[in-house]
Amino acid sequence: MHALRRAARRFMATGFYSHTDCLKHEMGQWHPECPGRLQAIEDQLIASRIDALIERDTAPPADEAALLRVHTQAHIDYIRSRAPSEGYAEIDPDTSMNPHSWQAALRAAGAAIAATDAVIEGRYDNAFCSVRPPGHHAEPARAMGFCFFNNVAIAARHALEVHGLARVAVVDFDVHHGNGTEAAFSGDSRVLMCSFFQHPFYPFSGADNQAPNMVNVPMPARSKGMDVREVVDLLWLPRLHAFKPEMIFVSAGFDAHREDDLGNMGLVEDDYAWLTGQIREVADRYAQGRIVSCLEGGYNLSALGRSVVAHVRALAGI
Repeated sequence: MHALRRAARRFMATGFYSHTDCLKHEMGQWHPECPGRLQAIEDQLIASRIDALIERDTAPPADEAALLRVHTQAHIDYIRSRAPSEGYAEIDPDTSMNPHSWQAALRAAGAAIAATDAVIEGRYDNAFCSVRPPGHHAEPARAMGFCFFNNVAIAARHALEVHGLARVAVVDFDVHHGNGTEAAFSGDSRVLMCSFFQHPFYPFSGADNQAPNMVNVPMPARSKGMDVREVVDLLWLPRLHAFKPEMIFVSAGFDAHREDDLGNMGLVEDDYAWLTGQIREVADRYAQGRIVSCLEGGYNLSALGRSVVAHVRALAGI
């Protein structure tokens, strides 16, 4: 009987959320956060022959009420007002909007919310949101670092306040510290955030004065996969097991890959598969397997596509 159950659970129903609007946002030919990132993921999904094994779904736009669970009204109004009718509007030196950015940002947040609904309702075991713009640098009242709205934070708050979950965890393995997510949840006992990030490095935060619900681990440049695995084993997993999350949200940045020039760490695809496996084990034990993962960084297109495939394979158990 146990063997049959294990066989039945071998392949998990993994949702895959995206939208063509996310391809229309771009910040100039020079910018590394480009539409080609999503196209590279699609190409690798097809090449790896797992495209047919995931369930595709369309990202709806987030409504204002959902954004307001994390962001201020002034911030939402400012981003809306900055959307240009043509050309680009600068938000910060690294972040700008084109005429499609507002809608893309709503789709990115909406994907995370829709995936959360689907996983909690049992339509999928877990889900990955292949969306852009990314979100984890967006603070409640400030857009920065390629991010306008904090997709993962919005989804986590949706799980807490709309679905009534008591405890959720956020796991962030981007090479950059998720300052926006920390700002949204610092001191909130319903949320445990676990991350590692290269330090000192943009956005030059996360290493000092952490709230009790933050397990954010600064790591030196050139840290490799075994260094990260040790951090996860010694620092993340004890806190996650003690917290017993009812759902896990992942800020899935792949710019800690050794081929990615925007960071200087040494992870490879096997490390992302291992990380995802550890997250799945915690989710299976305490959260009915419920995971929603959202794309953050990852700018070497080949490494990004291969790493997302490794992540999605591990989510789906294939």
